[in-house]
Amino acid sequence: MADEKVVIVTGAGGGLGQALVAEFRKQQWRVAAGYRVEGPRANKPDFLPVQMDVTNSESVRDAVEKVLGQWQRVDVLVNNAGTADDAALPQMANEAWERVLAVNLKGAFLCAQAVSRAMIKQRDGHIINVSSYSGRAGQRGQANYAAAKAGQFGLTTALARELGSRNVRVNAVLPGVLPTKMTSSRSAEEMQQFAAANALGRINSVDEVARFVVFLADTQNISGQLFQLDSRIAPWT
Repeated sequence: MADEKVVIVTGAGGGLGQALVAEFRKQQWRVAAGYRVEGPRANKPDFLPVQMDVTNSESVRDAVEKVLGQWQRVDVLVNNAGTADDAALPQMANEAWERVLAVNLKGAFLCAQAVSRAMIKQRDGHIINVSSYSGRAGQRGQANYAAAKAGQFGLTTALARELGSRNVRVNAVLPGVLPTKMTSSRSAEEMQQFAAANALGRINSVDEVARFVVFLADTQNISGQLFQLDSRIAPWT
């Protein structure tokens, strides 16, 4: 039953992260919400805030152990933690490259590695990487972000092959441009351009993405797939 299942959502403090936490709880999952800095203090029967820096293996390991200590299992990991630091290549600082790769790609690897042991033991589990259309098509000024998200594609398919024999599914979702803190610095004109690039002429919402992720989390026969959740059409779709 869904009310017995446990999900870890990283990056729970962001706009999509909050929507994911809310939707999983609505569907009666037990939710461990990962925060880089301190999150809500109150523990509830279905909610456990955990402090975790996804770029630090010890922090990730401690967070997963806390979840296992609370609920004895991890059924789903949603690698939602992410960051962007855009700049044209000649102006991109090394620190910006390293930070974006560390959070988006290394973080997904460390979290997947930490939960995989429990999932293999259970012979059941699902890892969902929140990736980006930028990893498919690239975006000007996002060499670091596009590289990290493209790397998530490879991570997703490689882990799907590696863990499939243990009944662990691994998939990725591409939410599209969302009205969150990450895009708050974009001008109204830029957001209109993003909308116009969609066949439907509009961008997605965090609530719809969250509903899809929760649906995907509960599937049993889907793995190694990339799901684009807006209506932009890549040349090779």
